[in-house]
Amino acid sequence: MLESMTTDTPARLLQLLSLLQTPREWPGGELAERLGVSRRTVRRDIDRLRELGYPVQAARGADGGYRLVAGKALPPLVLDDEEAVAIAVGLRAGAGHAVEGVDEASVRALAKLEQVLPARLRHRVSTLQAATTPLTSGDGPTIAPETLTVMASTVAGHERLRFAYRDRDGSESRRLTEPHRLVSTGRRWYLVAYDLDRGDWRTFRVDRVSQPFATGVRFAPRELPTGSAAEYLRQSIQRRQEIYEFAVRFAAPAERVSARLPARLGMPEDDGEGGCVLRGTCGDPLEWLAVRLAMAGCEFTVREPSELLEQVRELGGRLSRAGADVPEEGALR
Repeated sequence: MLESMTTDTPARLLQLLSLLQTPREWPGGELAERLGVSRRTVRRDIDRLRELGYPVQAARGADGGYRLVAGKALPPLVLDDEEAVAIAVGLRAGAGHAVEGVDEASVRALAKLEQVLPARLRHRVSTLQAATTPLTSGDGPTIAPETLTVMASTVAGHERLRFAYRDRDGSESRRLTEPHRLVSTGRRWYLVAYDLDRGDWRTFRVDRVSQPFATGVRFAPRELPTGSAAEYLRQSIQRRQEIYEFAVRFAAPAERVSARLPARLGMPEDDGEGGCVLRGTCGDPLEWLAVRLAMAGCEFTVREPSELLEQVRELGGRLSRAGADVPEEGALR
């Protein structure tokens, strides 16, 4: 049997792999017809894929069916255009909104995928991303996925990173760093890096970063003062934050209140009078805590601290004034 023009072995192997990644069993004759080669060539190509680590299983029978099964390690995948776009959009959405559970591994995957996407697919991904607005329940600020992917690529490649940074007091600066790790806390992303201008380790909130630029200059990784980037970030946040204790009584059962508040604020306890009391510690801004307490959807009383009580009063006054400025029904007709 004479084979067709499909004589480029690497291209044929990729085409064969793409077919096998469809979850079905392929008869040898059908594969040969699809590839334009003989069944003997199909068998040789199957052997080559196995040598490369792809677990291809052969079925007994006259036609010798083949299918790809799960193996001990993850071999390279071949994606078509639609699959690549779908994965990139999904990773971008998760990374851009700091969804809990989407950690540095997801960002690394996004960086690798976008690095090899053809220009036409990168345009499709960007267009779809710009045209959609996900409904998220997170409290943290959103982040441009491009910022995360640039950072992830410099972390992986040990490449110096330059960016503009806005401190919490609003001051702007330019930073030249040796990036070490990206760390996600669920609500926010942080970059742990060695700041070359300051000669010391620093943590940067990624939502305050703009204009990230990979300089192309490689560096030898330094050793962190602590064992891991996550531990260094935790200690850094504790040093900067003022941790305060609070106590709030709600005029609703504990079960109802706990369902409406973040678990990290603690678990309220029923007080035996139809309400419950929530006690805990918090390092977030008092204004944020005041808003979260109001979202419990029931009457509540702040017992401590007095600073939180002031924030609640200020929030209540602001909401009352906003409601008073709304025209009566029908006034806008």
